[in-house]
Amino acid sequence: MVAFDGSFHGRTMGSVALTATEKYRLPFMPVMPDVRFAQYNDIASIEATITDDVCAVFVEPVQGEGGLRVVSDAFMHRLRELCDQHSALLVLDEIQCGMGRTGTLWAHEPYGVRPDMMAIAKPLAGGMPIGALLLNECVAEAISYGDHGTTFGGGPLATTVAKVVFDRISDPAFLERVREVSSYLDEALHDFAAERADTVIELRGRGLMRGLKIHGSAADVRMRGHDAGVLLAVAGADVVRMLPPLIVEPQHIDEVMAVLREIM
Repeated sequence: MVAFDGSFHGRTMGSVALTATEKYRLPFMPVMPDVRFAQYNDIASIEATITDDVCAVFVEPVQGEGGLRVVSDAFMHRLRELCDQHSALLVLDEIQCGMGRTGTLWAHEPYGVRPDMMAIAKPLAGGMPIGALLLNECVAEAISYGDHGTTFGGGPLATTVAKVVFDRISDPAFLERVREVSSYLDEALHDFAAERADTVIELRGRGLMRGLKIHGSAADVRMRGHDAGVLLAVAGADVVRMLPPLIVEPQHIDEVMAVLREIM
């Protein structure tokens, strides 16, 4: 199997083996064998790494823990070509970047590339524990009912909630509103980066999944934000991660940007 530098796929024994960040993987060594790590957005790297002995390639269209890096269009299409060429499955991890977070229902939609499998979880039931795996017809025909299971996969309460959440988020009008407020956030972040060019190195992410790569400690910014009443996260040592709720309004963004100007 192939995964990528900066990847984070989870902490179970299979998913932690696919997670490149050593602080997550090393405490559980030895983990599942036969995983290779290629370079994210590096076409030469995947051409050298995805060979006939690879059965599956795991990738996040937008890396959450890995610094809010976004897969390039050329990279995603080359992944699909190489997986087809070597009879490998293309598996997308949209647990953090899916369900409207980037402005489309699924983060991979703008690429026009269809995965063979896709993992979703966190936002699916609005905070209740649930996980789901979407399969194409070829993969689905290879397994039987009961072959794949999980503790939080399909309880009646969680799945009822998930149906309500999914119907709400997949509404085209809701997604259009997400894109509108995402554009507002994007403009605000670009203005801020221009003002603070001595501090902000790069803007990353897409939609309402954004990162600020900075000179200095992202953890310090996070703590100062908490003290000022704004919940920020980090993605590595120098990337401040912003994951506003999908129902965020422009005035909330204005409030957050005012705090950022103060604390940075």
